[in-house]
Formats: sequence, structure tokens, C-alpha cells
Amino acid sequence: MNQTEATEETAPPGDYRLLLPEGWFRILLEPEQRDKAIEALVERQFHGIDNAPHLKEELRRDLRRRAAKAHRSGGIELYLSLQEVGPFTIPASLLVTLAPLRHPESLPLEALAQRFTDAGQGSVSIEELRSGPAVRVRRLIPQGNDEDGTEPPRNSLSVEYHVPVPASMAFLLLTFSTPLEAIADAMAELFDAIADSLTWTE
Repeated sequence: MNQTEATEETAPPGDYRLLLPEGWFRILLEPEQRDKAIEALVERQFHGIDNAPHLKEELRRDLRRRAAKAHRSGGIELYLSLQEVGPFTIPASLLVTLAPLRHPESLPLEALAQRFTDAGQGSVSIEELRSGPAVRVRRLIPQGNDEDGTEPPRNSLSVEYHVPVPASMAFLLLTFSTPLEAIADAMAELFDAIADSLTWTE
């Protein structure tokens, strides 16, 4: 084996691929790409509605704010669920983030999982995905009460997958979220299936 072949075998993947259900909209978070995607999403959501310019602008600003915040945190792309069941849209999102390690030593998955467990971060496990082992963290995030205080506290479901990038010192973080606590188990199964579809590409 020559040096070039050895380098190629140990080089990190050039990209990744995820399979999302029909009805999920992708927003690339690079500044020069995201505005075009956001505009396409806004026009899709308000197709055939010409009398709601303020609502369109509010959605546009909200998406730009979320996209900019995600990009500052290392976000690569954001997927938003536009799936419909009858007259209802299933609200959910997936943020994909590249998270380089802050120190030169590798971080074993067991150590990472233990950190989350010690911090009381929710249900923590190590799962075997198609792309390799990953740390899974499932938790409920409090969203507060309704303004009048008559409704019980609401929670959103968060499922994170911390996936080591092969031959590198970085993790690919998949952060799924939905406010549908009532069907949290079903949504978690969907998120798990999407995470398991992750494959590395050249």
C-alpha cells in the first residue's frame, strides 16, 4: 500500500446523506444560500394567499433569525416538517451541526454519554446506526405555561444524535425537535429512523 492509498483510507468523508420523509423542507444555512431557500418556503406556505403581507414578513423574519442563530452555532442545514395529516401540519425540525472537538484528544462515546448522564440531560444511550455508533439523548424541554396560567406546563421533545465523523476529531450533531409531547414516542421513532438513514459519502 502506498502513502496515497493510506491517506485516502483514513481521510474523513467528504459529505453525508440523510433520507427525510416527504414534506420536509431543507434550508442550507450558509448566508449566501439561506435567503433563497427561506423565500421559497415562505412563498410555498402562502401560495394563493395575497392578503397576508404582514404574516409573510413575520414568518420570513422568524426563519432568518432561526437560520442565522443556527449558523453561528455551527449549523450546516435546517430541515422543517411541512408534513400534513388531514388538515394539520406536523411541526418538527432537524438541525444538522458540525461540532469539532475543542481539544486534540479523541472523545470515546462512553465518556460523552457519561457526561450527559452526569448532567441529568435526559435518557442517554449509545445506539448503533447505519453510519456507526452514536450517542443518543432524548429529553423533554419545558416551554412554560399559557399566558393565563390555566393550562398545564408544556414540553417539547428533543432527540439528539452525536455521531462521530470517521477519521476526524469532530461530531455530526443531529438535533430533532417537536412540540407534540402527546405523541412523543411516535415522533421519537420517526427521528430515530431519520438518524439511522445517515450515510457517509465521498
